[in-house]
Amino acid sequence: MSAEVISIGALLVMFVVGTMLPINLGILAFVATFAVGTASLGLTEDEIFEGFPAKLFVTIVGVTYLFSVARRNGTIDWLVAAGVRLVRGKVALIPWVLFLVAALLTAFGTFTPAAVAILAPIGMNFAYRYKLNPLVVGMMVISGGHAGAFSPLAVSGALVLGLVDKTELHVSAVTLFSASFLINLVLSALTYVLLAKRPAPPAEGSEETAVGEDLAVSGRPDWRQWLTLACLVALVVGALGFHLEIGFLALAAGALLALVDMKRQEKAVDGVSWSTLLLVAGMMTYIAMLEKAGIIENISEHAAGLGAPVAVALLLCFTVAITSAFASSTAILTAIIPIAVPLLLSSHLSAAGLIAALAVSTTIVDTSPFSTNGALVLSNARGVDPRRFYRQVIGYTGGIVALGPVVAWGTLVLPWS
Repeated sequence: MSAEVISIGALLVMFVVGTMLPINLGILAFVATFAVGTASLGLTEDEIFEGFPAKLFVTIVGVTYLFSVARRNGTIDWLVAAGVRLVRGKVALIPWVLFLVAALLTAFGTFTPAAVAILAPIGMNFAYRYKLNPLVVGMMVISGGHAGAFSPLAVSGALVLGLVDKTELHVSAVTLFSASFLINLVLSALTYVLLAKRPAPPAEGSEETAVGEDLAVSGRPDWRQWLTLACLVALVVGALGFHLEIGFLALAAGALLALVDMKRQEKAVDGVSWSTLLLVAGMMTYIAMLEKAGIIENISEHAAGLGAPVAVALLLCFTVAITSAFASSTAILTAIIPIAVPLLLSSHLSAAGLIAALAVSTTIVDTSPFSTNGALVLSNARGVDPRRFYRQVIGYTGGIVALGPVVAWGTLVLPWS
């Protein structure tokens, strides 16, 4: 039995067991990583450990800890109330405000995970406080981030355009940006229309009594809340203006706030979503192992060698969507565009259409709880049953993986081929 079959088979078994039984999928992933990596792929333990997502681990710990501290001193409640006053009490507009803010941040150069890391905790607190569906709020924050992610100023947009510029192909920056923005806008509209009125999975005997509820959420903040707001501003400026690591900044800000309010912040570390961290770290370590062994690249190359160009384009869209749901979108884009270039040069496919379709198919699935963005939404959700909310996010992502590539291919590739 080939290493590819064993690796993919183990992944499927993990999903079935982790979904059906009350065991964290991350634990299964760590076990499978060492079993498959050493026995089937011939990797050493050091090579396997290289795939551990240390940066993502620090980001999630730092962001969730900081916002746990801010929730306990009442700052988040104050921000939520101020946000509702800003939209003049029209709570239903909040997901759209978050969508637009996320799109603006990424369009002007913010890396998408950084924008989501800033907005997801605030959005999840909005959802909790005003009984909005957290799935809708979280997914619209992510879609907003990707709506602006392919502007010429954005990280992803510059990456794709830079890769294409090294070839004989030409892709319009306007086409790339417009395709991503419109598809993510339509996705958000459908998400809002279909799911906004559905109830969230409530936590059974939730221990979230929302520390800070007894604090004033109107009027002027107290000095601790002012300090917290200053730290949040410093976090945004440091991450977006100076490109500093957002996880370390968040940990530093959280530690400072805890030191000036030790009595109230004694259990702030409980606000870190350790189960989500274990889940994401385990799965990303497994996928990194597959990438290191060349399994992901082999699957992409097999897809590129099948059938007519139009059919191959659809297969490539599905391939990047499925793999990107578990791995880095940036890494997938970097790998898939060189694979698509020979296909474009030897066929009548539209270069702009296929490149845009691949870009959209790669990023639209970042709602997955195994991606940085999906993990941030999952780890910051409040007042919901974690397992049931995880299944909701998985189901939503599954729908996007199934339909997103077809929509991208049908609107961007097929009409121009």
